[in-house]
Amino acid sequence: MPQTVTIRTVAEHAGCSIATVSRVLNGTARTSTEVEARVRAAVAELGFRPSEIGRSLKTLRTRTLGVVIPSLTNPVFAGSVAGMEAEARHRAHTLLLTATDYDAEREWELVGTLVAQRVAGLVLTVADPDNNATLDWLDAERIPYVLVYNEPQGASRASVTVDNAGASRALTQAFLAAGHRRLLFIAGRFSTSDRSRLRHQGYLAAMAAAGLEPEPVLELDYLADTAAHRAALAGLLAGPDRPTGIICSNDLLALSVIAAVREMGLAVPEDISVAGFDGIAIGRLVTPVLATVDQPTRRMGERAVARLFDLIEGERARTVEHLPFELRAAGTLAPAPHLPPAAPKGRRAAIPSPRQTASGKAPR
Repeated sequence: MPQTVTIRTVAEHAGCSIATVSRVLNGTARTSTEVEARVRAAVAELGFRPSEIGRSLKTLRTRTLGVVIPSLTNPVFAGSVAGMEAEARHRAHTLLLTATDYDAEREWELVGTLVAQRVAGLVLTVADPDNNATLDWLDAERIPYVLVYNEPQGASRASVTVDNAGASRALTQAFLAAGHRRLLFIAGRFSTSDRSRLRHQGYLAAMAAAGLEPEPVLELDYLADTAAHRAALAGLLAGPDRPTGIICSNDLLALSVIAAVREMGLAVPEDISVAGFDGIAIGRLVTPVLATVDQPTRRMGERAVARLFDLIEGERARTVEHLPFELRAAGTLAPAPHLPPAAPKGRRAAIPSPRQTASGKAPR
């Protein structure tokens, strides 16, 4: 009868303590590279398979992480989930992935379901990170979580994101430097995205600094089809005093807007420039290339999981971590066409150069 392989067997084979084997397998503490290699070699040689049920009963958590994102259709979230999965796998954990479909009320339901599955912790993108009953409950229950993409303005909550307002301001400044004065900002619904609100604030700040009157924001459902977006834009883009540039709060919305603008008989970027925000891969495949703010989405996912394990292991700091972004001010962003000038709001201020981004890199 074959001998049962236990964690004690692995420890004896690797020449270390049972506690060290447990730390390596659970990813709960760091050990030396040499010791970790010995433990993993012993596990592989002996064919050891720890009991998931036994572990969860002892630790009251499984080797899974809960992930809640707004959408499974937006590639920007796929990029960050890939980073989460890689970092979780490195720590011998797996992901349970769910999506709210931009329904703020589903956050509570989905988080409750994941917590009932005894996940070790959660990575979330929520509608509003500052006023959120679900996050308040997680805080009260001391369940570890990290936000990704969200950028809390008041509450002390761990988050990994980019400077949304700063990036949008840099993008707006690139339009202004190209001679655009009438800029329309098209946003995803403010009620379901704090990123959309912050990006609009960056646009407003850049317009104010240039002494220009901003256009009223246009909130659209980015999941709507091109026909719906064309209908929403029809009255705004008619006539000689139309905007010469459109800034969208995400890339998918920008791509749909470009299609709608072209169906209306306008050329991009010759008649009107359009830019998005996110840096999704498909934006590089269109002609011309989509102007955008490029976020390090995979790295954001990796950092969110790494910070989640810090919280699981007792780290108390809950702060917003800003990763660098890059401005891609080309392709669908071109010099403004010659149209009748817009009336400035007071004295026009000098327009800051967009040549430097938060990462210190020149735009691509």
